[in-house]
Amino acid sequence: MTKKIAIANQKGGVGKTTTCVNLAASLAATKRRVLMIDMDPQGNGTMGCGIDKSNLTKSFSDVLLEDLEADAVILPAPMGGFDVLPGNQALTLAEVELLAQGEREYRLRNALKPILNKYDYVLVDCPPALNILTVNALVASDGVLIPMQCEYYALEGLTALLETVEQVRLKANPALQLYGILRTMFDPRNNLANEVSAQLMKHFGEIVFRTVIPRNVRLAEAPSFGMPAMFHDKYSRGALAYLALAGEVNQRDP
Repeated sequence: MTKKIAIANQKGGVGKTTTCVNLAASLAATKRRVLMIDMDPQGNGTMGCGIDKSNLTKSFSDVLLEDLEADAVILPAPMGGFDVLPGNQALTLAEVELLAQGEREYRLRNALKPILNKYDYVLVDCPPALNILTVNALVASDGVLIPMQCEYYALEGLTALLETVEQVRLKANPALQLYGILRTMFDPRNNLANEVSAQLMKHFGEIVFRTVIPRNVRLAEAPSFGMPAMFHDKYSRGALAYLALAGEVNQRDP
């Protein structure tokens, strides 16, 4: 059965897109069939996979608004061994137009139905906002993976996101669960980071992934080369951490 995971956090700069791209590549390296969906109008996930967002003839916005079949838009990642449903700035207009349409929160779920049997995992890179695009991702997904930095304001943002997840679960997607919390950009020398990490472990227990993503130069460099970190420097701490995360994900979904 296909596992559909929304990677979401309304706070920007927490490693959400980095996680989506690198987890997709790492899962593909374990011989899983993976589709990555870029629902962020910034299109950073698309670019990070090596696909030029400015030269797309069709993008995910056409699937949402024009009822174009997802298969007509999906592209293979040039490096990584997984597929990409690319996004770009056209999603900004899609967000506005969706608000005036019926069944707007079910567009992604409906678009995925014909292609789910092709994949083991579908990873959705959500925009850094709790908007209709993010709601579409939550309605279509089985679980939510939340990347977050271990800092004070991150805890406040986590509370708001969990409230949204609960609302979607009650009103539109009873199967939606909190899939996992991923600590990103972690610096063990930072006392506050260690304190927040301990609070997360105490409150959420096994929901928190054992894998911790460190601050890593190679992770930061990889998007500028249009490739996941494992192809930029497979022995970097960042690349190895995402491979470890893929192992944890596979254990959760054998």
